[in-house]
Amino acid sequence: MSKVFGFSGVDNFCPGGSIYACGNPKEASLFLPLGPQVDVYFPPRKRSRISAPFVFNGEWLEQKQKTSIESLPDECLFEILRRLPAGQDRSACACVSKRWLMCLSNICKSEICCNKSAAPESSLSVKEGDDEEFGGEGYLSRSLEGKKATDIRLAAIAVGTASRGGLGKLSIRGSNSDRVVTNLGLKAVGHGCPSLKSLSLWNIATIDDEGLIEIANGCQQLEKLDLCKCPAITDKGLIAVVRKCPNLTELSLESCPNIGNECLSAIGKSCSNLKSIAIKDCSSVGDQGIACLFSSTTLLLSKVKLQALTISDLSLAVIGHYGKAVTDLVLNSLPNVSERGFWVMGNGNGLQKLKSLTVGPCLGLTDVGLEAVGKGCPNLKAIHLRKSTLLSDNGLVSFVKATSSLESLQLEECHRISQLGFLGVLFNCGAILKAISLTSCFGFKDLNMVLPPSSPCESLRSLSIINCPGFGNATLSVLGKQCPQLQHVELSGLDGVRDAGLLSLLESNEGGLVKVNLSDCVNLTDKAVSSLVNLHGWTLEVLNLDGCKNVSDASMVAIAKNCPLLCDLDVSKCTITDTGIAALAEAKQFNLQILSLSGCSLVSDRSLPSLKKLGSTLLGLNIQHCNSISSSTVDMLVEQLWRCDILS
Repeated sequence: MSKVFGFSGVDNFCPGGSIYACGNPKEASLFLPLGPQVDVYFPPRKRSRISAPFVFNGEWLEQKQKTSIESLPDECLFEILRRLPAGQDRSACACVSKRWLMCLSNICKSEICCNKSAAPESSLSVKEGDDEEFGGEGYLSRSLEGKKATDIRLAAIAVGTASRGGLGKLSIRGSNSDRVVTNLGLKAVGHGCPSLKSLSLWNIATIDDEGLIEIANGCQQLEKLDLCKCPAITDKGLIAVVRKCPNLTELSLESCPNIGNECLSAIGKSCSNLKSIAIKDCSSVGDQGIACLFSSTTLLLSKVKLQALTISDLSLAVIGHYGKAVTDLVLNSLPNVSERGFWVMGNGNGLQKLKSLTVGPCLGLTDVGLEAVGKGCPNLKAIHLRKSTLLSDNGLVSFVKATSSLESLQLEECHRISQLGFLGVLFNCGAILKAISLTSCFGFKDLNMVLPPSSPCESLRSLSIINCPGFGNATLSVLGKQCPQLQHVELSGLDGVRDAGLLSLLESNEGGLVKVNLSDCVNLTDKAVSSLVNLHGWTLEVLNLDGCKNVSDASMVAIAKNCPLLCDLDVSKCTITDTGIAALAEAKQFNLQILSLSGCSLVSDRSLPSLKKLGSTLLGLNIQHCNSISSSTVDMLVEQLWRCDILS
């Protein structure tokens, strides 16, 4: 604080010497009468500007209060504080009061005046570590959520991070409380954090264009901007960022109703480095904005996400023609897009580099549209289709035939896809497809079909079937013969899968299963699990039997004997007892790291020694809803297995 007032505070401040003539500064003679009932005491370590004691009156005290530094105008305080170098001095002054903090946070780098040449050499050597460049390189990350997101905290972050590497990433998630972030807080960030590279503003209705313009003026190294539920921000504020932040590479806009076509046009003209853009639920965005964005010759977008917009077929036509650099495309909930839009996009011949496509609920995706996309995107490797109610088996097979490089296929709630379409995919891209996933496709029926001979799908490594009620043993039998190199298998929530069907899949597999998820396959028994670990225990690393109520201690014994590489085991809600846990604990060369016993009501306190033994390798243990395990046993486990994260 000595730099603020211009003196060092040493004894030579007062040349007149001490005002105390006696050795004891608390003698009664040193208390001078100010009035009938008022005395003033001079402590021994303080020195006065005069060499003799004098009497104060109430009028002088009142005048002294008025001349306090807190009575200085903001302009004067600003001039004083801007002469402090970056580092501990600025941070210390920020702790004096909210007024000082806010004043410091509004000082830009260009306004700091630190005259090092006038300082003695000794002080320069001491302060060398504190005089880092204002703002630093942006190594620090800060996040404010809910009631913690206030202007005062932002000001403190702006001042405190300036000399500690600089703030590089800031995330603010607002709330509906009275204490909210306003433009004043963003002004502090803009002035104090020139190294900011990533900014996220979520659910903040009190910030408008003024605050975003402050960011644009002060944080010109910004690379990533995420705006969600900021209704007061308009095209004006975002255009300022676009024009003054040339390094902007990622932009995400969600539920910002006042951001529209004008802003997208400016992005197309000014953001030559923009690689990724996501626009969701922005009601002012239309075909004109999308057309201006993609038709720009300076913009080479690689990742595009458009969701819940009122755009039409025209936008998809523009993307299909101008999206020459697009590699990842997400189109979700576009109610005004029809079959024609997807057909034109596929025939535009502009999506030659497209590798990943995701299409959500959209009535425009039909058999004809999907086939056109397959023909127009020769390098497409992954596709995810969700709630495509008009897509049938014929369209899916035609798409697979049209594309020549598909490696991953995900279908979710596509109820017109049946066993025929599923197997048709396997027969027509057997040399390339690596992963296939079906989730909640209710059109499946497990039929015993006579299929023509075909070459096996040697490339398929991952199979995931989740909550498809018609999937059963017949389809599993075909899969076993057609896909002999599977490594990851997920069969979840399938009542139709029984021991015989799973056994046919296991016996046909040649590569060795690594991850197996059989959760909620309630009709599987110990026989299936024993066959699994006997045939593939030497490669098995992850096994999930959650909800398989017919699995008991016999499976645990088989797992303990045959799975030396197993590191993650989930037997929640299985019929496991203390005997099964003991079998695991006695296993040799066992390296189990994650064990879940949630809902195993037959596991009791008697498993304490076994769990303690397993604890030598365990990193995670789930014993929630194990009603036979007492709280005292849980406390002992928590105390003794200190390396292990225990859920109880």
